[in-house]
Amino acid sequence: MSNQKIPFGIGTDIIDIDRFKSKPLEKNLNFYKKIFSDSEIKYCKKFRSSYEHFAGKFAIKESLIKAISEKISFSEIITSHSKNKPKILLKNKLNNKYDFLVSVSHEKNFAIAFVIAFKNENTTLHSEN
Repeated sequence: MSNQKIPFGIGTDIIDIDRFKSKPLEKNLNFYKKIFSDSEIKYCKKFRSSYEHFAGKFAIKESLIKAISEKISFSEIITSHSKNKPKILLKNKLNNKYDFLVSVSHEKNFAIAFVIAFKNENTTLHSEN
């Protein structure tokens, strides 16, 4: 048996950054806490252009939802960065079921993200005699 990654789905999303700029974090903290984890909020706040980063993280979460077939909430999707590359962690039983390739970018008024989901499946390799 081997653990093989099988491409499963792709999702993309584009967000107008002004949607977040129009909801200042300090006055709308409950709104942000429904979508983002404390670590995601902390990450975005460290940038002068924090709303670009909130929009990018939102686009990642929307893209992931489109890439997999199971229902999942925003609060179950945690985004982070490692070596300047976005990463996704799921806070539920689906975490071991999928791996993801993620790309996110923001320019002027928009943030866009792409997610490719790989389904982890155990496969039995048969040899022919």
